[in-house]
Formats: sequence, C-alpha cells, structure tokens
Amino acid sequence: MVIVHVYVHVKAEEVQAFRDAALENARKSVQEPGIARFDVIQQQDDPDRFILVEVYRSEADIVKHKETQHYKIWRETVAEMMAEPRRGVKFTNVYPSDERWD
Repeated sequence: MVIVHVYVHVKAEEVQAFRDAALENARKSVQEPGIARFDVIQQQDDPDRFILVEVYRSEADIVKHKETQHYKIWRETVAEMMAEPRRGVKFTNVYPSDERWD
C-alpha cells in the first residue's frame, strides 16, 4: 500500500468550489480498483487548508489514477484555486496490515 497525503492551501474565495471539485474527484476515484481509500479532509481552524488522503494498492495504481479523465478534470479545475502549490507526501502503512484493505 502507498498512502499519499496531498496538502492543499486554497484561496479563501475558492473554498466551496474546491470542495465541490475535490468531492467529485474523490467519488470517482474510490471506484478505481487500485484505490482502497480516498478522503478529503478540511482543517477546522483554517478552512482554507485541506488534505487529500489517498490509499493506493501499488505505485502503478498512482500512475493509473493520474491518467483518468476525472483526475485530469480535477487538476485543471483547481489549478487557479491554489493559494500555493499543492504538495504530496508518500507514506507506507505500518499498521494495520495490507490485508485489512482487501
């Protein structure tokens, strides 16, 4: 499993539009067989900040996700909404084991 946290800082006036676009992308992403989980979370004390928590079954599934039409639409839609460039950090799960996500 590969867990990716994507840190996003959105312009204040774009928060609702970003949420809408991110939720649409997440709903379609969880339908991909290579994605075990896809969460969109918003910071409580700074609602301009979000984290996308993406759990992929493999590195190859990350590549496949970035080739989907819904990801490309999301990327284009939110490009100008960013207050700063988004940043992704990859993690490897330690616990629970991979079997939980099957």
